This record gives sequence, C-alpha cells and structure tokens, in this order.
Amino acid sequence: MVRTDRTTVPGLASVSRRRFLQSANVALGAAPFWLSAAAGAQPAVRPAPGLPAPRYVNTNGIRMGVYESGDGLPVMFAHGFPELALSWRNQIRAYPEAGLRAIAPDMRGYGLTDRPADAAGYTPTNICADLIGVLDALDIDRAIFCGHDWGGVPVWTMPRLYPDRVLGVIGVNTPAFSGRRAESSQPEQPAEPPLIVQTANYYFNTFQEPGRAEAILEGNVRRGLEMLFRRGWYWNVENMRRYPEDSAERTMDFLRMIQEGDYQGELFMDPAVLDYWVETFETTGFTGGLNYYRAGATGAPPPPTGDIDVPCLYVGADNDTILRPSSSDGMSEFIPDLERHVVADCGHWTQQEKPEEFNRVTLDWIGKKFGVA
Repeated sequence: MVRTDRTTVPGLASVSRRRFLQSANVALGAAPFWLSAAAGAQPAVRPAPGLPAPRYVNTNGIRMGVYESGDGLPVMFAHGFPELALSWRNQIRAYPEAGLRAIAPDMRGYGLTDRPADAAGYTPTNICADLIGVLDALDIDRAIFCGHDWGGVPVWTMPRLYPDRVLGVIGVNTPAFSGRRAESSQPEQPAEPPLIVQTANYYFNTFQEPGRAEAILEGNVRRGLEMLFRRGWYWNVENMRRYPEDSAERTMDFLRMIQEGDYQGELFMDPAVLDYWVETFETTGFTGGLNYYRAGATGAPPPPTGDIDVPCLYVGADNDTILRPSSSDGMSEFIPDLERHVVADCGHWTQQEKPEEFNRVTLDWIGKKFGVA
C-alpha cells in the first residue's frame, strides 16, 4: 500500500510521503531496461480463473500479461500491492457491459508479467512507460487510466508525461500530488490528526531491506495475504483510534501482525479468489511488488509538476487508515475538472470490497464525461 503521511526509511532522512513520491519515485526519465533474459526461466504462473484468456505484450523491455474484454472506449486498470489484474475482476466483467474496453495487466513484478530484480526499474515513470507500450501494442491512441494503491501513482503521472495519450484519470484511494508543496518553504500541515504512529517497524520501513519482508510474507503466503485482505480490524478508523500507540496495529507493523497471528475482522475475498492469489505468490514471491517501495531509494529525478488538464475522478474509502480521503484535499487547485467520491464503510481494497458502488460511481462519471456507459 502506498501512504501519504511521513516516511522514515533506514539510512535516509525523514521525509514526507508526498515529497518522497514527488522527488524520489516519479522520475522524468528512466535508464534503459532490457528484456529480461530470465523471463523464460521464471516459474510459470497460471492465468487467472474467470477472466478472459490473457495476451502477452512486449513493452519497455519486459513481457506483460494483459487481460482485456469488450470494445469501445478503452479503460486501462493498474493494480497495487500485493495485488494482481484479478483485483479488477468485477470491472473486467461490468465495464464491457457498459460499452467499454477493459484492459488489466499484471503489473511489472507480478503474476504473468516479468519480474526484473532491479528495484530501479519500478519507478512510476518506468511503470508509465510499461503502460504506454501496452497501448501501442493494442493499437490504442488514448485511454482512461484507473489505478489503485501503487497503481494510482503512475496513472496520476500519466497526464503529465503523456498528455496526448490520456483521456481521463480515475484514482482509487491514492491521491494526486501537485509538487507545489515540495517547492514551498512552508511546512506541510496534516489534513487531520494522524492515525498511525510511525516507528522503524512501520511497514514502509520494514519493506526497504531486501529479504526482510520476503522472509515473513513468503514463509506462509496464505497467512500473509489473509492478514492484508481484511475488512475491519486495522482497516477501521475508530478501531485505530482505540489501539495503544505501541500496538502492531497503530504502528502499522505488518510483519509483526503476521507473526503474531491474532487476526481480527473478516476476509472480504471469496476463498476461491484467495486460493489463486496464494498459488500465484507462492510461485512468484513478493520481491517484485516490494520493489515499488524500494524504487524511491534509487535516486530517481524529481517528477513533472503542473496542472492535470483532463477530467479526473478520485474515489476514496472512509476506513482506509493509510490513504485517508482527506489526502485528496487540495487536488482541485491543480486539477480543474475534478470530482471526488468517498465510499462509506469501506477499507483499503475499494474496488474489491464495494464493487457495485465503485462500478456505479465510475461508470456514471465516464458516461457523463465521455458520453458512454
């Protein structure tokens, strides 16, 4: 999961999450990344059940597995951590019924797609180049981009890097950042009191050291995913306010929560869907997904800034305790055509937890802005 508050990375100065994304993760240029020679040697992953048969696209030096369905206005979906194209299963089914073309790749590092080991290849700018290559391979000129969690970072970057390829943007839980605060001498003020007490064991920090998170997550893949894919528990604002400040929940110490195994709340995911997640990550491991967190420490140049001049929709969730809806405050200052919607009684996994509401809101917006759906 991406986050929007203050980040402390061992060996680095404490920086705000916004500045971290602005100045480290989103690069204006990317070093060349050659097609992985190990691509054919990677353990085979079974295509996701219930989705159309995938096609494979060579893009930006990697091979991506891409699911698509429908005709009409294209919508490109980008998932986050630790997710898969299957995260968009409810949209891949619903969007074509509304006259849209749904396109959902397993992102770099995940599932059917190549998993280069070098974290420098996982900057949002390089991820944008991956997605542009998919558009080119599918002979698509422009698309709406919809991204959740880490997938939200490149989709908000796309209209700044490739304005001629973007029709609109839907950011799910992840807000857009203007870059203006990074240029200002004024300190950032939190939009609301922080729920999380950050320590060296905050998940973003423990994900930095290669091998550390892998040892826990891959030691029992099912238990690790069951801890993350829940509703309630630490994905609930009122619960978080009650937890002691040194608790694993309040400090968002994911690795400790997995090790303690005292799970609360409930799984939101159908058991058969979880089975595929477990099978896939037992095959691929988690390093590819963790590299999105590690890419910020690779010295990427600062991101593009300025207004976003395409229609945009932000969809937040009232119980996302990391990506709070208030993190989207101020977006209208640099996105003239912006609408916002917050899904009630929903945690971090919005399009999976509340697919009916998510589809209704996004399809209504697409219909209003683009005359379809």
